[in-house]
Order: sequence, then structure tokens, then C-alpha cells
Amino acid sequence: MTLKLAAALAGVALATSTSGIARPVAPAATTAPALPSRVQVMASLERVADWQLTHLDDLSYMPAARPSTKRARDWQQATFWVALTHLAERSSSVRYKDAILSKGREEGWRLGDRPYHADDHVIGAAWIWAARHGAGAQALAPMRASFDRILATPKTNDLKFVAPTGGDPECTTRWCWCDALFMAPPTLWALSKDTKDKRYAAFADREYRATTDYLFDKSEDLYFRDSRFFDQRGAHNEKLFWSRGNGWVFSGLARIIPEIPAKDPRRPYYVKLFKEMAAKLVRLQRGNGYWPPSLLADPERSQDESSGTGFYVHGMAWGIKAGLLDRKTYLPAVTKGWAALERAVQPNGMLGWVQQVSDRPDVVKAEDAQFYGTGAYLLAGAAVYDLTR
Repeated sequence: MTLKLAAALAGVALATSTSGIARPVAPAATTAPALPSRVQVMASLERVADWQLTHLDDLSYMPAARPSTKRARDWQQATFWVALTHLAERSSSVRYKDAILSKGREEGWRLGDRPYHADDHVIGAAWIWAARHGAGAQALAPMRASFDRILATPKTNDLKFVAPTGGDPECTTRWCWCDALFMAPPTLWALSKDTKDKRYAAFADREYRATTDYLFDKSEDLYFRDSRFFDQRGAHNEKLFWSRGNGWVFSGLARIIPEIPAKDPRRPYYVKLFKEMAAKLVRLQRGNGYWPPSLLADPERSQDESSGTGFYVHGMAWGIKAGLLDRKTYLPAVTKGWAALERAVQPNGMLGWVQQVSDRPDVVKAEDAQFYGTGAYLLAGAAVYDLTR
């Protein structure tokens, strides 16, 4: 096992000395900062969003980028577009709304090309926002047609994850990996709300519960990324719970719950799950404000990682504002987490310390960036912005 791989599984932070030898990085100071002002938060959000908008096609900063990364309807970039809607609602500038509407028209308001794959459904949330903010019902028509085809012939395969020799695992025609709970369910719940078609919410609820029954560890209140990780352990025999994987779920809940009517009998299920995860996650934050790539790894020997941290700050800040989480308990985690995210922003506005595309904890570098990392940052910042009111 290489040093980097061992470090990744254990959550160890590594830096490289001038001699090229990897060494652990000590955590930063643990003092919780004050909540920033609304002006400060908005300035930070716009700086990072503007940098990303000017780097939609030039991915030279992202050496590991896949060809699909340049496609707006692919989950990597789509996460950014969905998060940008949260900034567009709060910014006094119309440039973010205009960018979303322009991108939607350019893409014909379509979902991704894989009809059953949850990753190709996340962009639908941006189109729903566009429909609510000027694009009208035409922005919903293509996704309704896509989801109607799924509902007409839903898949019934089991959720066991078997890595294929090529292409997508067979189980991904359903939500057999925890990331999927960010990608598809918020889109379906929102579509159901706006169209008054109850079928979309019913389908989302049924599939969400099936995934949770399968992947949620009730003894830890965390999700395994997929079934391959049930029996895997880290360097200290800890269970492997991936930070960004659980971040997808937690942030996804903060996007689902607002779309469920207050009196809907299904809503308490999601609220309860959200609170259980929050109570666990708040105890796993490192002293310097970040969450480690492997959640149960030694926090004092873990790396900084901004995408999972961004999703946790989003969920907790939203939960405080929504009255679901105790402000005294969770606000220190939010302020420390947001300060950590701010430290990850490079001088040019690029968000660094983003673990690259993966399905498990891995090594992260300061210069690592990705669309979904920017998305997590924008979601977090928009929720922090709301808390400053």
C-alpha cells in the first residue's frame, strides 16, 4: 500500500517537504470566528461564482477533468448550476439569473442523456428554478417527459453495487449509491410541487426510503457510499464513511424538505433523518473547521477538504434558519466551517481543497478544484447569508 493510499484511507493530511517526502500537516487554530456580515458573504459568493463562470470551458486548472465535465447537464457541472440559483435569488445582480436562463435555453431544458441515472437528473432543479423565475412551463416539459417514461417502466433491480468492467454499474438505474440522494430526489419533489402531479413525489419517496433502508447505518447515523463499503475498514479499523458522500445526502435533505408541504405526512421522515445526521456530523468536525475526507478517521491527522465541508455548512446553516437545528449547538460549527471554506478560496477566486471525482476518501491538494466544489461553496454561502439577516 502506498503512503498516499494509506493516508487517504486513514484520513491523514500529507504535505510535501522540499525533499519530496510526505509529512503530516498539523491542524489550524480551533477558535470559532464570528458570523460574517451579509456584505462580506455576498462579496465572497460573487467572487467565486464569477471565477467559475469565466472557467466553464477552460478546464486547464483541472488536470483530472473528464470529457463530460464540460457538459452542463453532467452532474459535475450541473451541481454548480443548481447552486448558482441560490446565489441568483439573493444577489442584487441579474447576471446569475441571466446565465441560468441562457444555459437552460442552450440545453433545451433537457436532463442528462442517461434516462434512469440519478446523476443526469440533478440539472432539472436548475430548470425548475428557471421556470419559477421567468422561463415558464416550457422549462419543465422535457424533464416531465423523461420522468414520465421512468414512471411508466420503473426499474426493480436490487441495490447491490457491482463494479462493471465498463460503463455504469447495473444498479445505477436505481439509487444504489448515496450521492444519488442529492441528484434526483430534490428535482422530483420540486417538480411534483410545481406541477401538482403527485406521482413524482410518490416515486421519489419510495426510492429514497429504499436507498436509506439499504445504505444508512443506524448505529452511526451515516450513509455508506454503496454496498461495497459495508465491510471495508480504515487504518484504525473504523468504518469508511466518505465525507462528500454523506455531504451529498445531508445537503440534499436541506433541498428536499423545503419542497415538501408542511402538513405532508411524509415530511417528518426527512426531518428526523436530517436531525439525526446533523447530531452526528457536528461532533465530527475538525478543530480547524473542516470535516475530514473519511468521517470517522482521526480528525487530528486528516486533510482539509472543501466539498464535504461546504455541503455540511449548507445543511447546518439552513437547518438553523429553518428552526430545525438549535442555534447555540450548530452555529459555532457553521461559522468555523465557513471560515475554513473562505481559507480554501485561492487569490483568483478559485475554490481549492476539493477532492476530485471519486467514490471514497482520497488525497486532496490545495490547488484541487471542481464544479461541484464551487456548488457546495455557493450552497453554503447562500445559507450563511440567510443567517446574517
